[in-house]
Amino acid sequence: MPSRGLVAGPDFEHFQRRYFTPAEVAQHNQPEDLWVSYLGYVYDLTPLAQKYKGDLLLKPIVEVAGQDISHWFDPKTRDLPRSDWANDFGKPWWQGSHYEVGRLSAKTRNIRIINTLTSQEHTLEVGALESMWEILHRYLPYNAHAASYTWKYEGRNLNMDYTLEENGIQDEEEEFDYLNMDGTLHTPAVLLYFNDDLTEL
Repeated sequence: MPSRGLVAGPDFEHFQRRYFTPAEVAQHNQPEDLWVSYLGYVYDLTPLAQKYKGDLLLKPIVEVAGQDISHWFDPKTRDLPRSDWANDFGKPWWQGSHYEVGRLSAKTRNIRIINTLTSQEHTLEVGALESMWEILHRYLPYNAHAASYTWKYEGRNLNMDYTLEENGIQDEEEEFDYLNMDGTLHTPAVLLYFNDDLTEL
């Protein structure tokens, strides 16, 4: 039975994102808000940048704020291949997970969300491995009551624990590319139907 509302869903007060898109990481590109990604994970290095503000050793990190720095690392050892980079920060910042905030979405796709009550439509870039609950959480800035709606695609209730693909919403981007067609002309639409006590959905 598909999940239908906030009661069956995750605890939104303690909700923690699992995936971030490259575009989201790129927004955190200042010393006072500094994220990077590497080897499939996303790290918030803001505390490090604040602690060592003005230190020349921090300069390479500040210069790549908001970017993927996987090329800095050996994928097998998850360590820097060069050992001559001076490190006066104690334990190297790239070792351990205390700065880790989530995973980097290797593949993203666009989805349209249409509120049938208000006719408002928003297009979101989401990670291909995100569940519908995670997508709902992305949508909350546009509608704080999003969990009070039934989410449907082509007339079917969506299972909020499943990804878009698992719900039968196929990613046809590669097919459109193969056919030299503009995939943005066919972005799948999820319809939101408000749940009230007078209507049986």
